[in-house]
Amino acid sequence: MAAGYAELLRTRHAARLLVGTLIGRLPNGTAPIAIVLFTRAEGGSYSLAGALAAAYGVANAVGQPLLGRAVDLYGQPRVQLPAALVSALGMVWLALSGTGSVEVAYAAVVIAGLFTPPLEGGLRALWPSVLGGREERVHQAYAMDAVAQEVMFTVGPLLVTLFVAVWSPAGALLALNAIGVLGALSVVVSEPSRAWRSAPREAHWLGALRSRGLLALLGAFFFVGTALGSITVAGVAYADDHGGQAVYGWLMAALGLGALVGGVAYGARQWAGAPERRLRLLVALLAVCYLPLMLVPGPVAMTALAALAGVFLAPAIACAFIVVDRHAPAGTVTEAFSWLVTFFGVGAAIGTAAAGPAVELGGTAAGFGVASVGGAAALLVLMATQRVLAVAAAGRAVAGSGEAPAPADVPAGQG
Repeated sequence: MAAGYAELLRTRHAARLLVGTLIGRLPNGTAPIAIVLFTRAEGGSYSLAGALAAAYGVANAVGQPLLGRAVDLYGQPRVQLPAALVSALGMVWLALSGTGSVEVAYAAVVIAGLFTPPLEGGLRALWPSVLGGREERVHQAYAMDAVAQEVMFTVGPLLVTLFVAVWSPAGALLALNAIGVLGALSVVVSEPSRAWRSAPREAHWLGALRSRGLLALLGAFFFVGTALGSITVAGVAYADDHGGQAVYGWLMAALGLGALVGGVAYGARQWAGAPERRLRLLVALLAVCYLPLMLVPGPVAMTALAALAGVFLAPAIACAFIVVDRHAPAGTVTEAFSWLVTFFGVGAAIGTAAAGPAVELGGTAAGFGVASVGGAAALLVLMATQRVLAVAAAGRAVAGSGEAPAPADVPAGQG
């Protein structure tokens, strides 16, 4: 399994772009916990901490597709690096001003969230040119990308707590955002990023959203996000009844481990057939694996069920990347990937909000029931839109192959 990923990473520019993107996304991946810890250290209430984290998340959801469209129009370096700098300055403003003025704190986190660079969508737009346009390698890169995300979301919170312990919550904000800017800089000064150009696009105010297939996919992954977001809250309720924070840590680690194993296994082989059909199967398996969580057994069994619940997450996300490729209108690939990030993130926020009342009304099992409903709803959307999703953009197996970068191993201008 690992051999295929190792071969990909030996491709010129591949490792640098993957690592640079992950580092550049650290501020975004760690922002909620960093904001909460900083607000509490400043004497702010839990309500204020949660509200500031939510404001950051909403601003991020708004900014990603807008910046993604700007990348498609003006190129990566002109958008990604300035956005990273402005986002970092927003967090610097928060760290230096504190939460004494609530209005200032809200303005700082909104700026930081709104200008978070769309590095995630940008990397997926680069894979076809870096990997020579070979469809099977691009698909494998998407799987590797999904696995790497799980690593980041596992390591990121640990880094926050480490920086807080070594310095302070304010120091953690400053350090993480400085690291993030360096990651973005590493990506945008690379040859593939500088050479990449989007394909000519039709002038349309809807941009990527004029694709019915993409809208169907976004609707499905809104509910996948809802399921995942609800598990984070239901897991807290379960841990409160079964041993406290240590149990919660094991549950979340098992969920991430399951996703890692599933992503590695999925990327280890080539898959035949239309990815839209494969995505329906993966989401169906994902929904089925959420159901046993409602049994709320003892901690050992629950940890095993959490790992099972994560197995099909990374494969479903990797397959969704391929479907985005096939349905994104020409010239909108970065924007399309950014919309996927936005819908998934908004769905996760809704799931987090819904799981709280569910736990209060029906107990922990009801909280995990929100995840089951989310998984079932995602599958229903995909089933109801089969015909729409079956019509992929003609002749575009990989959207990035329709872009116009210089080949990875040829200097720009000589492709």
